Amino acid sequence: MNNDFTFTLKSIRFDENYQPSDNTRITTNFANLARGSSRQENLRNTLRMINNRFNVLAHWDNPNGDRYAVELDIISIEMQMGAANAGNALPLIEILKTHIIDMRTNTRIEGITGNNFSSYVRDYDFSVLLLEHNQNQSGFSTPENFGDLHGKLFKHFVNSITYREHFRKQPVICLSVSSSKTYHRTENQHPVLGVEYQQDEYSLTDEYFDKMGLKVRYFMPPGSVAPLAFYFSGDLLNDYTDLELIGTISTMEAFQKIYRPEIYNANSAAGKSYQPSLKHQDYSLTRIVYDREERSRLAIEQGKFVEEHFIKPHQTLLAQWSAAHHAL
Repeated sequence: MNNDFTFTLKSIRFDENYQPSDNTRITTNFANLARGSSRQENLRNTLRMINNRFNVLAHWDNPNGDRYAVELDIISIEMQMGAANAGNALPLIEILKTHIIDMRTNTRIEGITGNNFSSYVRDYDFSVLLLEHNQNQSGFSTPENFGDLHGKLFKHFVNSITYREHFRKQPVICLSVSSSKTYHRTENQHPVLGVEYQQDEYSLTDEYFDKMGLKVRYFMPPGSVAPLAFYFSGDLLNDYTDLELIGTISTMEAFQKIYRPEIYNANSAAGKSYQPSLKHQDYSLTRIVYDREERSRLAIEQGKFVEEHFIKPHQTLLAQWSAAHHAL
């Protein structure tokens, strides 16, 4: 259809010299770290945390714990809304792409796409639409069709020629577990992902990602103190190599230790039954500066930005496109 959406990708290396581009969402993990007087030290320490953790997990044939390094690229996806809106591409999502450098063999191994997930439309859904919907209600509920448009846009991107031209495998997104749910340890254990946890019911985030075509499993890797939520579309345990999985674990665990130290830098590990809490007091801080309150405020501002510049002006087009893609 003439109103179909196409995608373009931009890539920037996340290293100690990283400077956010002007159109990067300022609530993203990377942009937060790269601001202020501590920016370069923040970035250097974050990358060191990632590399150290990778080498701990990839310990075979690695006696000195320094065989591997992780390279990170921030992938920004812009969406072009049909021929009628030529030249008016909108920033849609940002994800991370990992590569693993094997210093012993001097090879560069492609890692997993996804990892972190940052989305303007998700900011709108959670920080504007959901808040407004529940403002004058006694109980919590979600608006009708909550997450439908975002889910279809994401699946459209992953199924696009653009995605297939740039990435070999389906994305895996790795996030924090929900503080509103209780997780139970199972007997299932993977050599890299670690011990699997399960919960009785999905969180709102789990349901939101389900609309993006992504299932979820929860694993606590060896040496970790809390399970991570892994969102994927295929077979998490068999579609990816151990090194690919370690790249994702080491990267996203480092970010979670910075942003949610109460959960991921706690001084004691999750037990058989585990409910995460951001009010937990027995944890350690990293040496990396981060303003969590500012990030929450900016999420609302950016959610309103996408409402003003994307949702409202293109309401009719989006509704038509969404109806045409109901079977996705």
